[in-house]
Amino acid sequence: MSLVIHGWGTAHPPDAVTAAEGLALARVLAGPDVRTSAWLGPIYANSGVQQRFQVIGGDAKRDVLAGTTFSGSPFLPTLDNDGVGPTTGQRMRLYEQHAPHLAVRAVAEALREARFSADSVTHLVTVSCTGFSAPGVDYAIISQLGLQATVARTHVGFMGCHGALNGLRVANAFASADPQARVIVCAVELCSLHYYYGNAADKLIANAIFADGAAAVVGQAEPSPASLRWRLVASGSCVIPDSHGDMSWTIGDHGFEMTLSRRVPALIAKHLRPWLDSWLSHSGLSLGEVRSWCLHPGGPKILSAVEETLGLSPEQVATSREVFAAYGNMSSPTVLFILQQLQALGAPRPCVALGFGPGLVVEAALFL
Repeated sequence: MSLVIHGWGTAHPPDAVTAAEGLALARVLAGPDVRTSAWLGPIYANSGVQQRFQVIGGDAKRDVLAGTTFSGSPFLPTLDNDGVGPTTGQRMRLYEQHAPHLAVRAVAEALREARFSADSVTHLVTVSCTGFSAPGVDYAIISQLGLQATVARTHVGFMGCHGALNGLRVANAFASADPQARVIVCAVELCSLHYYYGNAADKLIANAIFADGAAAVVGQAEPSPASLRWRLVASGSCVIPDSHGDMSWTIGDHGFEMTLSRRVPALIAKHLRPWLDSWLSHSGLSLGEVRSWCLHPGGPKILSAVEETLGLSPEQVATSREVFAAYGNMSSPTVLFILQQLQALGAPRPCVALGFGPGLVVEAALFL
């Protein structure tokens, strides 16, 4: 028995921020010594992101660009917060307000596609690294969609961009252990809440690519015979050596702070293929037998590093780049956005999904 996916759902905030608007926002919100810098423009021009959706868009965005204060958003620059932005407490209150709404929308869509009643779900796995609240996202899904009070809840927290793959691993374990299991996996992130106001280059790059969104899958345990639906058959994980300081996600007084060193693409290029060859061999596959790829777009250089080290064609990474261009890097939900798109396009299988997160760690999932 393994997890067979019956329904997919995605959701994002209503307000888009284009690359040009992102640069204009940065000219106001970045630290005083960055606002007029010549190198801020190329960061946005070369980001690979055409637009993103953010919960601090809309009225707050219009206020920043117009120099007004009608929204009362804590993200508006003031004499007190210039160069640091809102406190972590202020950011978490916005997470508590917006994250459950996005998660409920994504799960409701996945349940509709699967044609599963909410009260038939036995397990709920939630994933998030951009906020904390309790009762939180899981409680909102249960209470607003009518899941049973006895549903088994598991939260995968603070694991970064590959968190949805960890969530799918947990879901597959439930499905494999219980033939009656029906499982929801929901990943929701509000990366924009951690907008950075200083002058560190890696964090300014994060400002240009990260976004908000939610994605969910609904599946159940089914035996092995071939199915038109996608089946998760294997998961893998690899800690890249000597990379502890190259990607991190820490809680500061003014939001969560990302570290993303310039070494990350080179580390991936050096270590990914040897491990992936070994991992695929346990499923009786070689790299050349993988017919489609879901690559988490941590950034354009990371995508290029994966493409080069695995010898992939532009066509094989096109869907990953398209989702990145249209939605930005939403952290954990992004992989599910890409998988949904691949499934809708009728992408051939086997399909391998790859994500990269703090550690530096590679997570993989194999779908048949």
